[in-house]
Amino acid sequence: MAIVEIPRRETTLPTTPRRAMSSFFSPSNSATTISSFSNHFSSLKNSNTISESNMDEYIENAEAMITKWDVKGSTFAKFTSLFHENRKEAKEFVKCVKDLRRAMHFLVSERAGSAKLVRAQNLMQMSMQRLEKEFYQILSTNREYLDPESVSSRSSRISSSLSSTTSNDENDNGSDHDEIQMVGEKISEVERLSVLAMSDLRLIADCMISTGYGKECLKIYKLIRKSIVDEGLYRLGIQRYSSSQINKMNQNVLEHQIKTWLSAIKIAVKTLLHGERFLCDHVFSSSETIRESCFADIAKEGSTNLFRFPELVAKGKRWPEKIYLLMDLYEAISDLWPETESIFSFELVSSVKFQALSSLHKLGESVRTVLSDFESTIQKNSSRIPVPGGAIHPLTISVLNYISSLANYSGVLSDIIAGSTSPTQLPFPESYFESPTANETPTSAVSVRLAWIILVLLCKLDGKAELYNDIALCYLFLANNLQFVGEIVRATSLKCLLGDDWIAKLDRKVKLYVANYELMAWNKVFSCLPEKSQEEISPDIVRAYIRQFNTAFDEAYRRQMSWVAPDGKFRDEIKVSIARKLVPVYTEFYITHIGTLKRDRNFEVLVRFSPDNLGNYLSDILHGTVISESSSSSSSSSNSRALRCLG
Repeated sequence: MAIVEIPRRETTLPTTPRRAMSSFFSPSNSATTISSFSNHFSSLKNSNTISESNMDEYIENAEAMITKWDVKGSTFAKFTSLFHENRKEAKEFVKCVKDLRRAMHFLVSERAGSAKLVRAQNLMQMSMQRLEKEFYQILSTNREYLDPESVSSRSSRISSSLSSTTSNDENDNGSDHDEIQMVGEKISEVERLSVLAMSDLRLIADCMISTGYGKECLKIYKLIRKSIVDEGLYRLGIQRYSSSQINKMNQNVLEHQIKTWLSAIKIAVKTLLHGERFLCDHVFSSSETIRESCFADIAKEGSTNLFRFPELVAKGKRWPEKIYLLMDLYEAISDLWPETESIFSFELVSSVKFQALSSLHKLGESVRTVLSDFESTIQKNSSRIPVPGGAIHPLTISVLNYISSLANYSGVLSDIIAGSTSPTQLPFPESYFESPTANETPTSAVSVRLAWIILVLLCKLDGKAELYNDIALCYLFLANNLQFVGEIVRATSLKCLLGDDWIAKLDRKVKLYVANYELMAWNKVFSCLPEKSQEEISPDIVRAYIRQFNTAFDEAYRRQMSWVAPDGKFRDEIKVSIARKLVPVYTEFYITHIGTLKRDRNFEVLVRFSPDNLGNYLSDILHGTVISESSSSSSSSSNSRALRCLG
């Protein structure tokens, strides 16, 4: 008897689940040539030999079971799910299909042209139509229990249950309740249904693949599961952007999209993609090639788009504050790298890993560029207007706020900066202010880099100080700004990065500037008093000293009334330091010589300052405001008693 080949029609992949179902289960789509079965079974090495009587029994049993559940048979068979109706009978169905396969293998090897082979072939086609329908129904009706979140969050517990279920499937015994019970405890209802659905899918997939119908099984699976992954990414806010779209976004919109991505990435990787990989690996565990190909078709496109977004952001327009968003993106990808590498561990999806690495590389480049641009901005600051009163320069405030925020990203920055060009090669005087000593700690590169930015700032402040006509005010300006730098460093993560030695060197620099300020601002006042107050001098010379002191002190006082030390504690320290040098010297001169002039008619006019009220005048300076002479003593007496008593 001649074997008649039944032509097999290739169909395109349906676009919707409903159309997929009608297409997959059509007779023309399920028809398979006998010769294709011959080729398939000829390639198998079946270690089990069966007799002709066994072969006949297998075919008879298969025919009874398969025709009962023929999708074109009774109304009950058409609209009822075998696995939902009776899972024990469903397993019997699969067993009959496997026995039928063994019988067909025997017929191919022994009687290639027999009528029984045609009969078995027709039964096999009927069984595959039923299994295709069952596979589709399980996937579509159990989406709630097969969603990646449920599968991923319970993967370890489900794995244990699935191991038990697989063992029971192979032994073909045990009830549904027994086969999903974990050691020592019961799993939840959701987990139970997840385990059952995954177990049934694997059973069907193994059967269809072993009988040469793997392609049909994969089409159904990929159609449904890819839509779930794509929908999941869309609901997380992951969209596909082009470089031009990113560049056209204004800053607020881009920041919103970045924050959306940052909120989504952990869920996308640890839940959505991890769960999908876990499900795919289980359902197609019988074939490494099939499960890798299947997962690649389902997740590769969406995952590549997911990890491409940070690279597009990195390539887009830059502004100083963008560095924090870039580092957030970098940190998110770095933190998820172990999971990413595990999920996309095989060749077909390796491009996803490469995309993640490419995004990391571009983000790192962009962060380094923003840092360089920031340094350049400091150097190019061309403001020629001195800050009134020697106060803290706006550039100092902005730079310290910026790098103190950068210090909170020291872990990310250490990865990004490591291996980049050392900033100490730039043409700045290294002796001006030393950087922390580089060592083997992970944050050493960050410490050196941030210290260098401060050095760039301090060199710029030197130039800003030259804008003041008064050299004393120049030193006060530098002291104020360096003191501000020190306070910010102590109050932020910069303290740990720059270290105590760095701060101590900064403090010494501040004290040097304060000493120079005091010398230049008050030296003329000191020079108006005799070097040796105990020596006897004539009343006329005493009067001359007093007049010179009055003039010099009044001049210094009035100038420094408009100067400022914004930090209250620092201001008090400066005034105490001045008082400790001035008040005792003036007091000694006053007691030794001025007392002899008390009988002068113009004594009160001549001697304007007494040791008791000299401290009051000093307490008025460095507030940045001018107050009337008549109110100076009364307005400041309450907060200057310590100054008055220093002599």
